[in-house]
Amino acid sequence: MDQRIPVTLLTGFLGSGKTTLLNRLLSHPGMKNTAVIINELGETGLDHILAQNVESSYVADNAVLLQNGCVCCSMSNELADTMRDLFFKRAMQAIPQFNRLIIETTGMADPGPILGNLLNEPVIESVYRLDAVVVTIDAQYGAQQIETHMEARKQAAVADVLLITKTDLATDTQITELKEKLIVLNPGATQHKVLHGEIDPDFLIDVGLFDPSGQRAEPERWLRAPVRRQALRGTLPQKPHTDDIHSFTVTLPSPIRWRDFRPVLLKFCQNFGEHLLRLKGILHVTDQDHPIAIHAVHFTPYPSTLLQDWQEDEPISRIVVIGKGLDETAARAALTEF
Repeated sequence: MDQRIPVTLLTGFLGSGKTTLLNRLLSHPGMKNTAVIINELGETGLDHILAQNVESSYVADNAVLLQNGCVCCSMSNELADTMRDLFFKRAMQAIPQFNRLIIETTGMADPGPILGNLLNEPVIESVYRLDAVVVTIDAQYGAQQIETHMEARKQAAVADVLLITKTDLATDTQITELKEKLIVLNPGATQHKVLHGEIDPDFLIDVGLFDPSGQRAEPERWLRAPVRRQALRGTLPQKPHTDDIHSFTVTLPSPIRWRDFRPVLLKFCQNFGEHLLRLKGILHVTDQDHPIAIHAVHFTPYPSTLLQDWQEDEPISRIVVIGKGLDETAARAALTEF
């Protein structure tokens, strides 16, 4: 069982409702023992949290103890430094123990470099693990923002969970159009409609490789295979534009050995990293006692995770690839020819 602290990355375009959602989450009894990093400079980044938690008090540097037992801090240095500081303060009991971390990003943030902090830093990856990327999408303006802003497209494309917010301000047509656009962009993500930030934390927390009890691997929740979009009847298949973001699933030949495939994965990231937004997969390998979960962002593969309790009637190794301007034919060949 992976004992590292699960991390939820909460992102979304400007004005999409991240702050409202976070306030509601932190008022939920089930969110006790949570640490929160607000990815803004200075104490102003905490104002919206403190306004909802009048009993808050500073406990160490820029860390704040909220009334429900959560720890919140504003990122005043590099994200990796803040994550290290939180962990070491926790170990030294300078702040209360926390068993999960939420990182709220700014509205224009590219999620790739933030995810990279979880991949590139030895201390970070040894104590934290990415659980899920949660993205808020404005029901009224989200479709337009995805068309206009690359940041919004990237955020939606790498999400594990998509939250359609402000549904009371949008028409049924706008919501339907947005949902369909999101399915095309990221068919592997789950979608939920959210009003005034209200949602059951169970839809957002512990939705990655492990269930909340920590007893059973749940890769099917983390590795949701995208489906191929069907062309409209009477039209010819359209070649994706080089700027398009799309996803696809690669099924690997069997049997497979991890020691043979690991260099293939490293080479794949090196060759396709510029266009690779996210990769995640489940491998059934003959040289390990359990299946392996793999994950990569751009040029960097994440340390693999053994899924000790995972059972599957027909073991199939498969990889989900999400890319921007990625040559799918070449990518499939690179992952399967070994």
